[in-house]
Amino acid sequence: MFSIDLDCKQSDKEILIADLWEAGSNGIVELEEWDDLARIRVFFDSDDLQTGILERFGGVATPADTRDWVAFAREHLQPMEIGEKIFVIPEWRDEPTPEGRIRVVINAGLAFGTGAHETTRLCLEAIERHIRPGATLVDVGTGSGILSEVAVRLGAARAFASDTDPDAVAVAKENFERAGVRVPVFTGSADAVAGGVADVIVANISPAWIAELAPDWVRILKPDGIAILSGFEAENIPVVSAAIEKAGGRVSGEFGERDWRMLEVVRSNTSSPL
Repeated sequence: MFSIDLDCKQSDKEILIADLWEAGSNGIVELEEWDDLARIRVFFDSDDLQTGILERFGGVATPADTRDWVAFAREHLQPMEIGEKIFVIPEWRDEPTPEGRIRVVINAGLAFGTGAHETTRLCLEAIERHIRPGATLVDVGTGSGILSEVAVRLGAARAFASDTDPDAVAVAKENFERAGVRVPVFTGSADAVAGGVADVIVANISPAWIAELAPDWVRILKPDGIAILSGFEAENIPVVSAAIEKAGGRVSGEFGERDWRMLEVVRSNTSSPL
């Protein structure tokens, strides 16, 4: 495992962070901010990535271990109220749960999905809007598993989670067990999911994969289902939307926080869910 520190302009920070997640980062912490500059520390758990990462992003690699990431996460992660019903809190904090909210405990595992990133919050808010008692959710690119856990806690009867990263699958399994929720999770992607099974799909992954898997989003959805798709910025909307429309889907809603976006998608021959 290694880490690198990178300096960048504030205006470029979000794009850089997105590129680092896509390149295989397991954790990113913002260290310092100046007038127009920011410094971030990026963790990678595979030393095999080191040469390529340094060639692409620069910086100097420093040996690290899981304890480094945990220490930084403990310093920077704070309790968060998301939507109207969700309260996300690090496992080492003891603040009481606000009335009327479900308590979702996160740890500093090496997987994306602590609730701190804009795209995760956008997906959580959408899950809160659309999960109904008895619903089936399919979570592609589950990361920490937080989206599936919240769906079950909000009343979903079934949730199925997947990730192409075996380490993320291991983290998600541990988190599901710790939370006491039953969510089958497997190493793989949307192509392994049966058609017509999902009331709700959620995928917080890269724009390239959102577009590539567009036929699967439409295939997996029930006729009146909805897909919650995020992990991209406003500039990616045209390409993602075109792929969705070509596959037989229709964008029924667009939501954003800063430059990040989340799309709600239905089958093109259905009306928008309430």
